[in-house]
Amino acid sequence: MGASLTRAAQWTTLSAGNGKLEITPLNESLLKDILHFVEQFSSRHPQEAKYVFKEPLQWSTTLVPSDFKTGYDISGPTVQSEEKDSEEHPLLQLFPPTISVQSFSQLSKLVQLANDKRLKEVRACLEENRDPIVKILGPSFATALKKVDSSVLRLVDDVTGGQQAKDSEVKAKLFFLLQHLDIQLLSSSLMKISLEVRLNPAAVKNEIELLKCFCNKGEKSVLKSVRYTSDYEFSNGCHTPPWRQVHGEICYLVIEPCDTETLYVTCSTAGVFLNGGIKQEGEEKAYEQTSEVYKDVVTLLKSRSPHFAESINKQDFAVQEELPSTQKIQHVESVDGEEQGQPQRSYEHQEKNVHERARQQHTANKPGSKKKLEPSLKWKNLGLLSPYEYVIIPLCVCYACQQSHIIKRCKTSARDMPIVDFSESSSESEEDEDQHERRPESNTDLPAEYWQIQKLVKYVKNGNQTATVDALCCMMEFNLEQETCQLAIRDVGGLEVLINLLGTEEIRCKIGSLKILRKISQNSQIRRAIADLGGLQTMVKILDSPVKDLKALAAETIANVAKFRRARRTVRQYRGIKRLVELLDCVPDSATLTPEQEKDVEVARCGALALWSLSKSTRNKEAIRKAGGIPLLARLLKSPHENMLTPVVGTLQECASEESYRIAIQSEGMIKDLVKNLSCDNPELQMHCASAIFKCAEDKLTRDLVRQYKGLQPLVSLLSKADNKQLLAATTGAIWKCSISMENVAKFEEYEALEILISLLTEQPEEVLVNVVGALGECAQVPDNKAIIRKCGGIQPLVNLLTGTNQALLVNVTKAVGACATEMESMVIIDHLDGVRLLWSLLKNPNADVQASAAWAICLCIENAKDAGEMVRSFVGGLELIVNLLKSTNKEVLASVCAAIAKIAKDEENLAIITDQGVVPMLAKLTNTTNDRLRRHLAKAIARCCMWGSNRVSFGDAGTVAPLVRYLKSKDCSVHRATAQALYQLSKDPNNCITMHENGVVKLLLGMIGSTDEILQEASAGCVRNIRLLALANDKARYG
Repeated sequence: MGASLTRAAQWTTLSAGNGKLEITPLNESLLKDILHFVEQFSSRHPQEAKYVFKEPLQWSTTLVPSDFKTGYDISGPTVQSEEKDSEEHPLLQLFPPTISVQSFSQLSKLVQLANDKRLKEVRACLEENRDPIVKILGPSFATALKKVDSSVLRLVDDVTGGQQAKDSEVKAKLFFLLQHLDIQLLSSSLMKISLEVRLNPAAVKNEIELLKCFCNKGEKSVLKSVRYTSDYEFSNGCHTPPWRQVHGEICYLVIEPCDTETLYVTCSTAGVFLNGGIKQEGEEKAYEQTSEVYKDVVTLLKSRSPHFAESINKQDFAVQEELPSTQKIQHVESVDGEEQGQPQRSYEHQEKNVHERARQQHTANKPGSKKKLEPSLKWKNLGLLSPYEYVIIPLCVCYACQQSHIIKRCKTSARDMPIVDFSESSSESEEDEDQHERRPESNTDLPAEYWQIQKLVKYVKNGNQTATVDALCCMMEFNLEQETCQLAIRDVGGLEVLINLLGTEEIRCKIGSLKILRKISQNSQIRRAIADLGGLQTMVKILDSPVKDLKALAAETIANVAKFRRARRTVRQYRGIKRLVELLDCVPDSATLTPEQEKDVEVARCGALALWSLSKSTRNKEAIRKAGGIPLLARLLKSPHENMLTPVVGTLQECASEESYRIAIQSEGMIKDLVKNLSCDNPELQMHCASAIFKCAEDKLTRDLVRQYKGLQPLVSLLSKADNKQLLAATTGAIWKCSISMENVAKFEEYEALEILISLLTEQPEEVLVNVVGALGECAQVPDNKAIIRKCGGIQPLVNLLTGTNQALLVNVTKAVGACATEMESMVIIDHLDGVRLLWSLLKNPNADVQASAAWAICLCIENAKDAGEMVRSFVGGLELIVNLLKSTNKEVLASVCAAIAKIAKDEENLAIITDQGVVPMLAKLTNTTNDRLRRHLAKAIARCCMWGSNRVSFGDAGTVAPLVRYLKSKDCSVHRATAQALYQLSKDPNNCITMHENGVVKLLLGMIGSTDEILQEASAGCVRNIRLLALANDKARYG
């Protein structure tokens, strides 16, 4: 919020010193990023959030006292926070319309209270506090925040070293957090600036004059008329009044197309859009935007007027434009760089390669240089141009190569492509394939390094072998991890030269090129450019080189480039995975290595790095397995070299999402090594080991192996590193899956893991909470652990999490709450916290897993509540909601709802209510299921519902009896028990007895009367008795 507000944010300049933030997409993005930072600050950095600002942030707010809730003292129109500083001054004060805030904790609460007015509050705060860092940390820190040199560290050392007080440490941490935010905002802004279309009055005027030439041409007329709402032009070229210029608005137009209604258009610096109908200035309500923003007027007209779009695309208008000076440019479009600071725009998208831009920069400053012209894009659309674009490096350009090179920037022809399947897994994560380039708007902001690197690239192009190597070495002296340096190489055409050098026979040039490519490929734009230029194919070939340094550098560069799907697919198609796997087969297991063996280790490490990047693709995982990668990875996992272990375990944990890998990890004995590395000192390695165990521990054998190799205690020990959220997420995930086995739960009790897990229920990211709650839900299956959760205060945070929106978290929370509800004391707390009502509300959740989990939890709550019947009736619409869920198509939802209905129906009044709501025919429709889990709970629900009124008869009439008889043929004994109980209740109706007898129920029940299950015995005997009594009564009536 320091340099980003002064350099990146776009301010109006109408009133000197009192400018406002323009309403532009860039500013909106900045505001949203700052809002997100403030919203999350209290939860992520609770200690720093309490820091009291040097001076309060003050601005005019739209909030009123009624917007403030608990935690504030409200007295008439004024509001004061209950939270105060050391001098008992409130940290938030509202004296309408001015609000004053002195800590991030209050800022976080404020934006949450503002709801839909949050962005407006952030905007007002920044506009009235142009340099908020001065007020937050003081002038010295604010100055340091804008610098990137050693003075920053010295300043912090003075603060933290001179004063050992806790508040000084907090202040230093807050400084670094704000500095990190500032860097993020600047980086994000640079991206947005390159994507934004920034208009200026001159460009808009030229476009409007051009459109006027297309009006009133008889049959060829494209538009009827184009006019300004005001012909008065200010000195800056705008036609809008000053009070609208502060919003970046340039002019208002009234355009009459030939085929649609009149369009009222606003042209602003951020683009062009339709307004509410400004016919003349002063109509304030009409300035409102009513459409999306377009890059120029022509684009807007194309989207709104089919006639205009059709006419403008015809040859007449595509190849010539009649300017006011009657000068015509035929069949060409200018691709020159920038004219008078404003980028040129054509009506069709212009494609420019890197060398064209480099040549334009070189020639633009030459006196008398002519514009570079190329054929009209209309010709390209007609297919009259070559399908290839070439970048030609002449013989004199690269003496190191000793030959001329032609790099095709196109799609390889079909006959040259390897025959490999192009499809990819849809679940694979990827970066955006169509990321646009971003470049500074002017050359004045570029540092000296930018131009120095471009000079070195020219030396690489024009020098002999020695000069080329020297230039490459000089380039390595720069900080190539800095984005400016990376883009400098790209902008002058250096990428093509570097990739071209990889095809030479000169080893030194290839090594120098790969070292540079390895560093600059950290940039996402550079990665894509390397892939587009065919660099991956060349690097895959280098993997066969006998020079170990070349193989290692090529593999590591592939690891950097293969961060997006297209690159990963390219490596696989050119058989790169098999070559990379072969690199793994060269590592000795000895801890002491010769220089040659150290090179082998480095080659294998780089190969593992590349496989790690590639393993994010499902098809690549299979390719690694088929290439024999699993046993080699298992061997490397025993390596004593820690830098080797990180990529190896990273690859394994990525691949562990596939069942074949999980089986292999067990069979190859890798669980022991994963457990061993949990105790290392490398947090990243620990995280990947825990993540691998997390994915593999779905299998019982893996859970037993983790316990057998004493891996549970290291996992519990890692919970103390709560500051590392990624490590914490992986660790809690591994504990969750391991706790599925009750033997492991006993060990976790011994290591006092439950108490630590309960302490992690608050102020943690959702990915951690999902795992923590999942682990508690499994541990709560043991009765003693329910009491531990209750005594440690775990019930309230669990109930609070029921109000969340994360589906996976809700599934685990409902399971944990349901498990705790089986203990009477815990159930009292859950009921007191309104937990049952929250569970019931989750039945409305659209996610079927959440619905099912909530219904199972409700069953346990009803079973253990003191006055369950009255509690259920107190939920308005609750019974209707649960009955309607019987219409679901999800078997687990149906089973859980049937179980809940069986519990609800124990109360006679509730049974009467659900009967009136049509529960009987809905249950009857489900009886033809073959799912034993659903059969069991459906039979229980039917048995309970038979106990009201004429429900037995209704079930018989609905055809329920015959399908229930078939349930007795199931192999599940619990289905037999529930079915026998249902049949016993139904057999109290004579017609149902006849149906049962006709479907052969007696023979099935006679076999179950001898069961060791007493409930099944009694129900079967009772049903047979009722059938027999009916038969006797029938005989008596017939024969007397």
